[in-house]
Amino acid sequence: DKEYNDFILIGLLSQSKYPTVSSSVIFIVFIVAVTGNATLILLIYCEPHLHTPMYFFISQLSLMDMMYSFIIVPKMLLDQVTGIHNILIPSCGMQMFLYLTLVGAEFFLLAAMSYDRFVAICHPLRYPILMNHRVCKFLIIGCWFLGSIDGFMITSITMTFPFCKSREIQHFFCETPALTKLSCSDTSFYKIAMYLCCFLMILIPVIVILGSYSLILLTVYRMNSVTGYKKAFSTCSSHMIVVILLYGAAAYNYMLPPSYHTAKKDMMVSVFYTIITPALNPFIYSFRNKDITGSLRKLLGAVSLPHLRSFFFFKFI
Repeated sequence: DKEYNDFILIGLLSQSKYPTVSSSVIFIVFIVAVTGNATLILLIYCEPHLHTPMYFFISQLSLMDMMYSFIIVPKMLLDQVTGIHNILIPSCGMQMFLYLTLVGAEFFLLAAMSYDRFVAICHPLRYPILMNHRVCKFLIIGCWFLGSIDGFMITSITMTFPFCKSREIQHFFCETPALTKLSCSDTSFYKIAMYLCCFLMILIPVIVILGSYSLILLTVYRMNSVTGYKKAFSTCSSHMIVVILLYGAAAYNYMLPPSYHTAKKDMMVSVFYTIITPALNPFIYSFRNKDITGSLRKLLGAVSLPHLRSFFFFKFI
């Protein structure tokens, strides 16, 4: 058996009946994802009244979603345009590490966001103390640290396997399960260990999220307030949509037995949470928020007014 120094990504676009149309759609979704998340980060950074723990966490979510898009989509589209689908093994390992780090960090970030909402609704008087700037920074650093540990452990083990069965990865990026199929060594123990690792990475944040929102709903129920019901439902529903999209896809990819998987299904699920979800998150989570929409109108007004003044000045001078 021969070991290789690169892989060939047999992506979704190369198997599509209409690759040009598929590429165009993915490019548009990529632009929407980058624009939406960049706008959200800019708004939160520029508007002082958005300098709160909730929006700080949302800006981190947007940053992770942007990074998702940049480490996967440009390479996929470039491969389709050039017809070159090769990726060197070190580049493959780096892509895998970044992807796993972001996935792990986002798991824990969603748990931190649910805890933030729990403190805000259930302990409003103590909220400024319990969720001060130092605590928020600690939670964010913890999310990135735990995500990087996950990325480093899985990537370092995966990339030490000898790959000699084939050069062709049945995926559009270096996704761990697709890559381990190419190894000519016994990976059964590793698959069990990865399953347990992913189970804990999902289980711990899910417990925090379900616990937080159960207590939120219980607190609001005791308030017996229609306004409180609506506010809690709006907060919980937005967050739970994001949680279900990410955790559901991750559970499918990493926790279901091999009999449930096919290359095409795996790629479709991955498209959903690496390409589509980053574009949806700003709209699901923030752009229906009155604070965000108000800040966006204010920013657009501040940008457009000088241009209008310049236009009329040069037109009539």
